[in-house]
Amino acid sequence: MTSEKLLKGNLEFRDTIVKNNKDNFKELADGQCPSILFIGCSDSRVVPDLMTNSNPGDLFIVRNVGNFVAPYKSDDDYHSTASAIEYAVSVLKVSEIIICGHTHCGACASLYDEINTPELIHTKKWLKLGESAKEEALKLYTLDQKDELLRATEKLSVISQVSNLLTYPAVLRLLKEDKLSIHGWIYDIANGKIEYYDRDKQTFVKNRRVWDENDPEYDKDLI
Repeated sequence: MTSEKLLKGNLEFRDTIVKNNKDNFKELADGQCPSILFIGCSDSRVVPDLMTNSNPGDLFIVRNVGNFVAPYKSDDDYHSTASAIEYAVSVLKVSEIIICGHTHCGACASLYDEINTPELIHTKKWLKLGESAKEEALKLYTLDQKDELLRATEKLSVISQVSNLLTYPAVLRLLKEDKLSIHGWIYDIANGKIEYYDRDKQTFVKNRRVWDENDPEYDKDLI
């Protein structure tokens, strides 16, 4: 993939999708009103619009290394993800927030590596936001159980980031007022499936079709 190929792709996009949906794009030019803030990973394999089959204007998307959320701070320093959260809940008035992790996450895997490269000073600091997930995962699996350990770390990290999200005053207030809901997801890169965190069961549940008995993923127990 090159930048030249991306520009060619833009021409195809304009000649097909934009051309066939002129009214929709003109309407979007007048402003946005998404109902969902999607916090995902910068990983190139994770494409929020594609994996949720959503349209332009549906999602307000924030992506960073590890889909991490730093706890709220009341200082006036630069806080990119925090700024997006504030804008989403206080200006755009979204009604839902999704924190979406994914399998085979490089950020979560890096929690088990020693990073001493000077060029990665900011990455090393940022990865500290995953330390609590690492600590909890090591209570369940050993370092020899690599795959199980990493899958657990990825899921526990999502739960941890949701906890950090609740440190934001506006988020917590809207949640208590029942004007906002928060969801934790895990996206499986290998098969495109999503699992969501069920607070009552305290576990991640597969997103399945429960209405079609002919579907191979049909599960009557979920009805």
